[in-house]
Amino acid sequence: MKQAMILAAGLGTRLKPLTDTMPKALVKVGGHPLIDWNILRLQQQGFQRFVVNVHHFAQQVIDHVHQNVSYGKLVRISDESDALLETGGGLKKAASLFHDDENILIHNVDILDNVDYEWFSRQHLPEEDAVLLVSRRKTQRYLLFDNAMRLMGWINIGTGELRSPFEWLKHPDAAELDMERMQLNLKRDGADLSFHLFAFSGIHSFSPRLFRLMEQFPNRFAIMDFYLQTCHRTRIYGCLKEDLRVLDVGKLDSLTEAEEFIKELHI
Repeated sequence: MKQAMILAAGLGTRLKPLTDTMPKALVKVGGHPLIDWNILRLQQQGFQRFVVNVHHFAQQVIDHVHQNVSYGKLVRISDESDALLETGGGLKKAASLFHDDENILIHNVDILDNVDYEWFSRQHLPEEDAVLLVSRRKTQRYLLFDNAMRLMGWINIGTGELRSPFEWLKHPDAAELDMERMQLNLKRDGADLSFHLFAFSGIHSFSPRLFRLMEQFPNRFAIMDFYLQTCHRTRIYGCLKEDLRVLDVGKLDSLTEAEEFIKELHI
């Protein structure tokens, strides 16, 4: 049974004043709330179990979900009304709501995309702990992957900040960014090393095996912090989708673009 978590607990501050009276999950695009577009699309692609975390105007989301005859019975709520737990903490809190033998698709409620999720599910191999959907999108912050697409770290090319649990990667003898090839080239102990730079889409597949490692983390933390602190002892990989399109419906001026996006993709 395919299962997914829809992250819907955020305050939606970029969508004010709409979110002064409603949660971002219920902001409408093309006549339907964002949460409906995401859950119904995943349901069409074989997902049969959903967990939705809530905080801002939580009861509005709960009522909407329970009243929705198309998917309401498939959804369980993880209530964060007392405190926002961020992406990692929210997933940790919801651990008991998932089946422990199926990977979990993690998806933000305020993004639309062109991903074939049956295809993406197949990219998560049994021996892998997590798979992060990435692209060649231009940004300031990139994830670093080795030639096998295993996660090695994160870099901000604007500030030069580099995060990784691998000390030898953080302290090379020499380093050079090649943005034409989207690589970080290092020299270490006479060896030449190269790492690929890809942008994270915010979409990932998570194995419940990782919940036991989350027990060491506080109640509130970001999922990327978790990945970057544990990738040296877990199997976290990137999955490159060359034609990936992701629209962040996080600002008022993106709502019109979102309607066109839906029409183009025939969602």
